[in-house]
Amino acid sequence: MKKLLFLFAIGYSAMALAQQDKRLKGIEVELNKILVTAKAAGFAVAVVEGDKIIYAKGFGYRDYENKIPVDANTLFAIGSTTKAFTSAILGQLRAAEKLSLDDSPRKYVPELKFFNDKMNENIIIKDLMCHRTGMSRHDFSWYFFPTTSKDSLIQRLAHQEPFAGVREKWLYNNFMFLTQGVIAERITGKSWEDNIKERFFTPLGMTRSNTSIGEMKTATNAAFGYQLKKETIISKMDYYDISGMSPAGSINSSVNDLSNWMITWLNKGKFKGQELIPESYIQEAMSSQMVVSAALPDKENPDIHFANYGYGWSLKSYKGHYRVSHGGNIDGFSADVTLFPSDNIGIVVLANQDGSAVPGLVRNTISDYILKVNKTDYVKIYTEDMAKAKKAESEAKKKATSSKVAHTKPSHILQDYTGKYSNPGYGEFTIANENDSLFANFKFKKLYLRHTHYDIFEPFEVHKKVIDTTDSGGNTRFNFATNESGEIASVKIKLEAMLDPIEFKHKPSTIKVSKEVLAQYVGDYELAGITIKTYIKNEDKLFLFVPGQPEYELLATDKHKFSFKTLEGFKVEFVEEADKTIKNVILIQPNGKFTAKRKL
Repeated sequence: MKKLLFLFAIGYSAMALAQQDKRLKGIEVELNKILVTAKAAGFAVAVVEGDKIIYAKGFGYRDYENKIPVDANTLFAIGSTTKAFTSAILGQLRAAEKLSLDDSPRKYVPELKFFNDKMNENIIIKDLMCHRTGMSRHDFSWYFFPTTSKDSLIQRLAHQEPFAGVREKWLYNNFMFLTQGVIAERITGKSWEDNIKERFFTPLGMTRSNTSIGEMKTATNAAFGYQLKKETIISKMDYYDISGMSPAGSINSSVNDLSNWMITWLNKGKFKGQELIPESYIQEAMSSQMVVSAALPDKENPDIHFANYGYGWSLKSYKGHYRVSHGGNIDGFSADVTLFPSDNIGIVVLANQDGSAVPGLVRNTISDYILKVNKTDYVKIYTEDMAKAKKAESEAKKKATSSKVAHTKPSHILQDYTGKYSNPGYGEFTIANENDSLFANFKFKKLYLRHTHYDIFEPFEVHKKVIDTTDSGGNTRFNFATNESGEIASVKIKLEAMLDPIEFKHKPSTIKVSKEVLAQYVGDYELAGITIKTYIKNEDKLFLFVPGQPEYELLATDKHKFSFKTLEGFKVEFVEEADKTIKNVILIQPNGKFTAKRKL
């Protein structure tokens, strides 16, 4: 009974706050319009002024199927709004004289290497904090190839190509916030997760907040994530475990908890009289450190004057008011945390809708009310924009001409495309042949590869064993390449618009073969007067030896078929006779096929 009374009190308090503040009169109608128009499962919003929460309320459902409502304490994944927390740790460490933002990150993470010497020599910690390293996003490196090891993710940076020079261009990059988290770990001797909890969650009373999907799954009053399919269907999504990339976006929180975070920023780093974040850092983080774009005023946005970036915060003007904000998106969830420092106002919006317009619509609508500026009908604009986009998409489809070359087929049997594919800047995935179809298997994702033409395949995500071939990977294609022997050597995938396709090297699938089966291949084979020997070592490994060359370990890929472990494009195939004996072996190499006969 006490629990029910407590929850009721929270809901009543939020409604009372809304009614008490005359500036927000009528806001409920507008916010419900947004919920319905965007076809969202739910969202929560809180508004703070000075050191007080003046409004906090949930709309819609945290569990859409069971119609369990959202409230101000409902947990949502907040995605990249985590970034301001991560950079703030470095602000604290600077105040404690543990680091300088002008230091090289390699001073604290010696094994860190960037793509080239120029980056290694010039990048400083401050560059990581405001996205000015010149590094492209490379997000698929962590999204498709997650790992719990932050250090392992750091090692991938040496293989990730930049798009611009250091401090030449603003380019958003999650890896740079991972790096900040690791720097803090090295200095404090504590995990990023523990730093966040001890430095912010505990002193701010953010008792509902956590830093992992594991904690999210076991928490009470946690929202499920949803996506909008075919424009009308609200479909549940699996939680995405951001894993080792946690400093860039793994916090899960509620609008009530995040209100205390906003209050701290609005009060120059203090919460209930205690300084948590140095005032000098607060001012620096909310001021321009890198130009994002010109953002010149135009007819549609006459009040825009700049678009810059601080430390984990985006900076813009809004109808004559200085706005500091950051959005966040991760599977099934969208978020926005906004501060108006000069007005002493903070607004947080958390939605359980994938790639949602809801946080921006809610934030802007409330901003108009609370700042007492001319109100814009954002729902109307959103509806019109969606209609225009739908019409443009329809017209584009009518005009589109397929680039598909008809009547072509893959150059190899599907089995030849199977195996492991790896890139040192990304990771490893496998391709398997299941029921005469190719599937790419990543840690948390499975893609069906449909043949387009030649050796190019189009990916479609498999969700709960269902393949929706109307929902493709956009312009993403798997483009397979062969070596001089004509074998599948790699696949190139266009993962990022700014970069050339990323190449993943191919290793054929291997199978386990017993010592007894391997024994039938052991012997001497003669080719043009040269004796080639095959033998077993270490109980279960087959080796091949050609005089004058090193011995080669053979990896079983199919019945009687082997590839060389250390040579690309070299294979052997033992020929089984009618009497089940092995009398010949075919040596397959880039310059042809050669048959060696077994010596009796």
